[in-house]
Amino acid sequence: MSSYHDHQKGLLITAIGGLTLTVDIPLIRLADGSPWTIMMLRTGTTLVAALAIWAVWRALRGNAPQLIPGWSGLAVALCYGLTGVTFVTAVYHTSTADLVFILAFNTVFAALLSWLFLRERPRLGTVIAMLAMILGVLIIVGGSVGTGHLFGDFMALCSALFVAIAITISRASGKDMGFTALVGVILPLAVAVFMVSGEGFHVNQPWWIIFNGAVIMPISFFCLANGPKYISGPEVAMFYVLETVLAPVWVWLIFAETPTRNSLIGGTILIVTLVAHSLWQLHEGRKRRAALAVGYPA
Repeated sequence: MSSYHDHQKGLLITAIGGLTLTVDIPLIRLADGSPWTIMMLRTGTTLVAALAIWAVWRALRGNAPQLIPGWSGLAVALCYGLTGVTFVTAVYHTSTADLVFILAFNTVFAALLSWLFLRERPRLGTVIAMLAMILGVLIIVGGSVGTGHLFGDFMALCSALFVAIAITISRASGKDMGFTALVGVILPLAVAVFMVSGEGFHVNQPWWIIFNGAVIMPISFFCLANGPKYISGPEVAMFYVLETVLAPVWVWLIFAETPTRNSLIGGTILIVTLVAHSLWQLHEGRKRRAALAVGYPA
């Protein structure tokens, strides 16, 4: 029963993180600044907010999680740091739809890494879903050839890979990585400060990105980084799909940015596959719990 409740807790925590993350890209776009200035403000405010929350937690309760729990924590922090660099770069070099659709590919990466390193062998349904998602990403990337978006799509793919690696390491270690994901912004912050010192500070509406870094990032990454303690890597990656579905909607409503035909086709394949796979996993989970209840009656 405890395992069941832990799983439900993991699903709730990760869902909150995934839903909060959906406004990240619109807020970056609303700030209207150069990539390095945006990265500096986003990561700087995230780091300050994370350290402030951790200090208050430690002062009031004394059981605050470690900021970086050992070598596994350092590896997770590095992965999230690299994600910060590649993600903001992708925002400025490809469309929002392409970016979030490709980010959904972290589900495939997470499943493959869990299979290779955690011996969590995917079922046939998961393998079929992975193949369908690969097809969807190929359609999106193929549509970017010759449009100047190929580099941005590649950065988005790198972001998906780094997130999947972080999820896998977190799950393997079983440690609390909630603050580790936030402290990991030190790497992109250092790079951004160096670049801004050379090119200057350029942002028109900084309050949007400050709100993003101080509120949205701490909530979303704390929740998403804690998910692997309770649920599998592929399940955690599934909740990034919320951004895939909702971020293009917010951007379309605010900026009237319409996805290309290839982006819509590939994105539709990704979303339908992920939704179908999630429903299948829920159905299989209910069947397993029913079988356990029959096998071990009260």
